[in-house]
Amino acid sequence: MSRFLTLLIIPVLAILFAARVEVNISQLFSGPCHARVLLLTAHPDDECMFFGPTLTALKRRQGDVDVHSLCLSIGDADGLGDVRRRELGRSLDVLGVDSRRRRVLDRQELKDNITISWDPHTIADVVLSYVSEENITTVLTFDEKGISSHPNHISLYHGTSLALTLDPSRNLKAYALVSTPVLPKYLGFSSGLVAKLRGILFMLSEQEQAQVVIAASMSEYATALRAMLQHWSQLVWFRWLYITFSRYMWINEWLEIKRE
Repeated sequence: MSRFLTLLIIPVLAILFAARVEVNISQLFSGPCHARVLLLTAHPDDECMFFGPTLTALKRRQGDVDVHSLCLSIGDADGLGDVRRRELGRSLDVLGVDSRRRRVLDRQELKDNITISWDPHTIADVVLSYVSEENITTVLTFDEKGISSHPNHISLYHGTSLALTLDPSRNLKAYALVSTPVLPKYLGFSSGLVAKLRGILFMLSEQEQAQVVIAASMSEYATALRAMLQHWSQLVWFRWLYITFSRYMWINEWLEIKRE
């Protein structure tokens, strides 16, 4: 009996490992007009460390959605800003973001700093300017915990939330990437397998769910990994551990940021 169960479980796990699972992903780009989705990040490498599953999923929908990237700093905390800017460009090439839809800022009030929060009004002004210029329909960014508790990440959530409040007439939606506790954050593909199984069960149940779930396939994980490898200046030993064990290389979960 145990041998039979083993023979049954192994192929099921293999299928889950290789498959992609998406729940409610159309929420990110549904609407009356052509979808233009803006990924708002704080530093070069955020796009692949945290948002890889979403970018690879949207890459497959290039006919339905235009993906934009706005990075609010060049990541110059260690004096490598110019290097990191170029690395970001190569990473976005891998992730399929058109070079005409990218912008990286280098402003004094938005410097990479792990001890300082950025002003939400400054961020809101930057976001609303880009949204207006490019007719953005959806903004994707960090949640109020910032995944890693980095104050720059957290500032993006508050700035985006403020942007929604300051311009209530605009038909703009925003979603925050859900932060998870430390243990599940570093269960890597195991966490991805559980999320895929839950997603499949949810779809079979036909119940409504507010959360958007995107669990990457093995090939999509490989794409995110290849994007991460463009950031050679950042690949110190603990980043290799992150690549190996981080849940965010495999799964993104999104909740809408509501207007206050």
